[in-house]
Amino acid sequence: MRKSRFTEAQIIGMIKEQEAGMPTAEVCRRHGLSNATFYKLKAKSGGMDVSEAARLKALEDENAKLKRLLADTMLDNVVLKDLLGKK
Repeated sequence: MRKSRFTEAQIIGMIKEQEAGMPTAEVCRRHGLSNATFYKLKAKSGGMDVSEAARLKALEDENAKLKRLLADTMLDNVVLKDLLGKK
């Protein structure tokens, strides 16, 4: 997965700038991103604090790790069943 060039704190700072009254076009120009990217980030991170965004990122990472572990375990089960001749 591609890493964002902005940290959670930077993203939330940009959103707070826009909510404080700075025009969206000015926020985007200042930080070097498109309007579409800004609104996508705002949809994902809008209304969150920095600590909440960091917690969300940690939970997403943990969830991905658990999904990989489950897939590996299921693959091991299939291999073992094939070796034993059970289908």
